[in-house]
Formats: sequence, C-alpha cells, structure tokens
Amino acid sequence: MQLKDLLYKVTINAVSGSTQVDVIDIHFDSRKVALNDVFVAIRGTVTDGHKYIDKAVGQGAIAIVCESMPKNIVNGVTYVLVEDTMSALARIATNFYGNPSHNLKLVGVTGTNGKTTVSSLLYQLFSKAGYKVGLLSTVKIMVADTEYNATHTTPDSLSINYYLKLMNDAGVEYCFMEVSSHGIDQKRTEGLHFEGGIFTNLSHDHLDYHHSFAAYRDVKKSFFDHLPKTAFALVNLDDKNGLVMLQNTKATKYTYALKSYADFKAQILENQFNGLLLKIDGQEVWTRLIGSFNAYNLLAIYAAACLLKLDTLEILRHISELESVSGRFQYFISNGKVTTIVDYAHTPDALRNVLETINSIRTNNESLITVVGCGGDRDRTKRPDMANIAATLSTKVIFTSDNPRSEDPQAIIDDMEVGVEPQLVNRLLSIVDRKQAIKTACQLAQPGDIILIAGKGHETYQEIKGVRTDFNDFVIAKELLNQLNK
Repeated sequence: MQLKDLLYKVTINAVSGSTQVDVIDIHFDSRKVALNDVFVAIRGTVTDGHKYIDKAVGQGAIAIVCESMPKNIVNGVTYVLVEDTMSALARIATNFYGNPSHNLKLVGVTGTNGKTTVSSLLYQLFSKAGYKVGLLSTVKIMVADTEYNATHTTPDSLSINYYLKLMNDAGVEYCFMEVSSHGIDQKRTEGLHFEGGIFTNLSHDHLDYHHSFAAYRDVKKSFFDHLPKTAFALVNLDDKNGLVMLQNTKATKYTYALKSYADFKAQILENQFNGLLLKIDGQEVWTRLIGSFNAYNLLAIYAAACLLKLDTLEILRHISELESVSGRFQYFISNGKVTTIVDYAHTPDALRNVLETINSIRTNNESLITVVGCGGDRDRTKRPDMANIAATLSTKVIFTSDNPRSEDPQAIIDDMEVGVEPQLVNRLLSIVDRKQAIKTACQLAQPGDIILIAGKGHETYQEIKGVRTDFNDFVIAKELLNQLNK
C-alpha cells in the first residue's frame, strides 16, 4: 500500500518527501521497524517516540510521522508533520487494514465497572444465538472461536484494527469491545465505526492519569460525542452521569434502569448465591449471575441485544444460560462449607457493590472475611477509601499486596490503613504476602463463613518490582481450602 493511501483522513501540517512510496508495515515501537516501514512517533506517558526517529530511519523506515520535524532530515525518507500522532496512528491503522470496523457491527462498552462483564456476556449471548462474534476485552480477545491473549483493556489502534481484520476474514458479524478512558484519551478508537455505545456507570478510578473526576467523566463522554447518527447510545439512567453522556451525542438515545423510568426496565425478584430472578420488561428470567450490579449488567445486555434486533424471548432464553465471567463474582464452596468469592473489584464503588451484594444475601450468622489490596503505580487516592469500605462491610479484613509493581508493598498497605475509621481497626490484619494473606483467611474461616478475595479477579500473575510470577487467586484459595479440609 502506498503512503498517500495510508494518510487518508489524517490531518497533515507539512510533508517533506514523496507520499507515493510503497509501505510494508506500520510501527510506533522503533525496535520493530524494518525496511520500508512507517514509524509513527508517539509522545507517551513514559517516553517520547520522537527520540527514536533516527533509530527507525537507521533500521530502514521509509516514512516518519511526527509532531515536530527532526533536525536530521535524511534523503529518501518521507517526513509527515501532523498535529497529533496518536490520532494519525489510529487513522493510518484503519486505512492499512481496510477499515475493518465498517464490515461488522461494532459495539463499545464504557464505564468504570461492568465493561468486561457486559462485553463478555454479549459475546456469549450472540454466540448462543448462532452468530459469529468477536470480543475485545480485558480478559481475552476472541475472533469467533479463536482466543488471543489480552494485554490492555483497550488495545492500541494498530492491534484493534488487526483483530478486526481477522474478524472480517473469519466472517464475524458482531464485535463487542471494552472502551477504556485511557483508550479514548489516547485516540485508540478514533476512525472506528461503531454501531452503538453502552455506558455502565462512573465512579472513582484512574485519577492518577486524568487528575480530576470531571476530566475522567468528560473523556468517557467524548466517546458518545463521536458516535455517528446511525448508532445507538445506551446509558444507565440510575447513574447520575448517564444523561451527561447523552448531552452532545448524534446517536439515537436509549436508557436502562432498575430504579428510574427508562426505555428498558428491570426488577430484582430474588437475589441468592445461586443466582438472580429478574423481571425484565415484564418477563421473568432466572440467571446464574449474582448481585444488583449484575442485574444492571444483564439489563444492559438485554437492551443492547434488542437494539441489535434480536428477538426478545430468544434474548431472555439465552440470558438464563449465561455463565459468569472469569474473576467476576466467581465462587466455589469448599468441602468444609466455606464459600469463597474471587472478584476483580479494584475501585471503591466496585468493592462496595460486591460487599453489599454478599451482605444482602448472607444471614449474618456467618463471618465475612475480605482479602484486599491496591495496585502500585496507580491512583493512590482510592486506597484509603477502599480500605474503609472493606473494614466497614466485613467481619474481618486482611490488607495485602495486589500488584505492587515498582512500589513498596508495605507503603501501599500503609496508605490503605490511614483510611480505616478508629472503631474498625480491631477488624484489621495486614499481611504483605498475598498467598499468606489468603491462607490466613482460609484458616480463620469456619463452616458457613464467606471469604472475598478482591482486586485481581481473572489475573493469573502478580507483578512485584517489574517481575511477573504466576498467581491465581481462585486456584490458590481452592488448593489451600482443600488442604485444610483433608
């Protein structure tokens, strides 16, 4: 493909050299550049790609896309000056892979909590309905029945378009995609054609990146601002930010709610550890998922499927067959009658939702022991909030490591402990080693008790000082409880 074709719809300030040159591949990582490739210099949060332009040229780059021209201009290399290389990369990626989002129905799911569950369950539902379906999620990437590992909630724009092209080749009709605030802000979804957008909820998260809640909210809103008029915009009306998302969208507006009057309504009839009985638009349906937060997720799924023209009775039938997503309120009951729940809850709101759900089901004759930590190199301001929520809503709480990354694990726990109200301190234990913390919870639990292990969910690793080691909360808890029950 020629460079001039790749630059279609890219806002260009200046060009040095010819755009009528053949291009082999596109990269924003200079280490991957080879002969006749294009290198896009991205100003990232860690490093600036403009520092590596000379390296990319030395490795054979035929063209450079940049926000500022390098001092050293090499003959035979084309330099394209643009306002925003992140935006340019997204447009170049869509052109390079033949605009694959136009060849399927792509639905984006955004919000603080519920993105993974909603997108993954939509993938399940449409697969059960007999369609070829794609999924771009935190947990995994699916191209019909083929699974790929996920590294980010929203992949980079080159990867997104690569997987969408694979979906085109596989005959995929629908794709459901998590859209993170980082992904929106970094223009990873620019140039994609969306059939619809779903907003789940908004609460405290990622303020280390966005710096204020208003900025975080407005980034989410911008996703809906850019939906085409042919799309639908479906929002949770029970969240006060739901209507904010709809303020400037050109898409057709729809709402769902449990508490408010909305286009799609549901009511919780029963909430137990073995499932939910819901009434959705007047029809009763039993589902294996648990908790009021999942009632919202299921209603969003129902509404989106209706807007995508599936038969309502067929939708309800498939909802009754859906299985919980890995690491999302995933539970087992040990031989010793201890119920253990593993959940990805890593924000104050998500942790509160899970704990309140457990407390609404349990009889209070049993203890609720929560094991929770906070991630390193991430939003520090939520640590005391999460700690106090855990201590307030649990019988006993054990603070431990999540993924400390480059931070001192004990320092993270110290940040958490500051948030615990003085009258709750007697409920608290602090154990830095996560496996030891889980083991202690298992040893403390009596028959009938409940253990919640929060924060990592589906993750199968722990990252300490830049090193990842195998670690799976669900597997470890099961092994430890089986050992204690022998």
